[in-house]
Amino acid sequence: MSSAPVIGVLALQGDVREHLTALAAADAVARPVRRPEELAEVDGLVIPGGESTTISKLAVLFGLMEPLRERIRAGMPVYGSCAGLIMLADKILDPRSGQETFGGIDMIVRRNAFGRQNESFEATVEVSGVGPVEGVFIRAPWVESVGARAEVLAEHGGHIVAVREGSALATSFHPELTGDHRVHALFVDMVRDKRAAGSR
Repeated sequence: MSSAPVIGVLALQGDVREHLTALAAADAVARPVRRPEELAEVDGLVIPGGESTTISKLAVLFGLMEPLRERIRAGMPVYGSCAGLIMLADKILDPRSGQETFGGIDMIVRRNAFGRQNESFEATVEVSGVGPVEGVFIRAPWVESVGARAEVLAEHGGHIVAVREGSALATSFHPELTGDHRVHALFVDMVRDKRAAGSR
């Protein structure tokens, strides 16, 4: 078995290239994923930022919604940033009509909670297990509440902005835009751990 895990980036919409670059820098084999057969070949998946309603619609259109839900339920490691965090939530407070999520983290999220595009900002965020990282918040959601199984990894301004539950990781901010690859390295380690556990 190759030591480098194969990690996909859901390439339907959003900042796909930046995540591919960050994963490669964190010693993963990074691939775009647009079809169910590509999803079947990866050890883990990143759901990038973008527009969560568009990602939801395109996932249905490309036949990825149910295969993705099944793999997440089966324990495939998954990481979502910004819109990706929304897609991993079991519940959205203010969903657009017809908006669906992949689920995977027992949390309730609020879309665009930190404001509109022109209210985007950067802030240093202390992430448990990683340390201080520069968080880029662009029309970012926040997590209103988490269930008993979810672990809060970071807060900003009194709001939850990073969560982990089992093999699922989510951040309100975009670490892929800063050149600091430690959050991606944490996720790559999660994928390695899951793969090692499965090979025992």
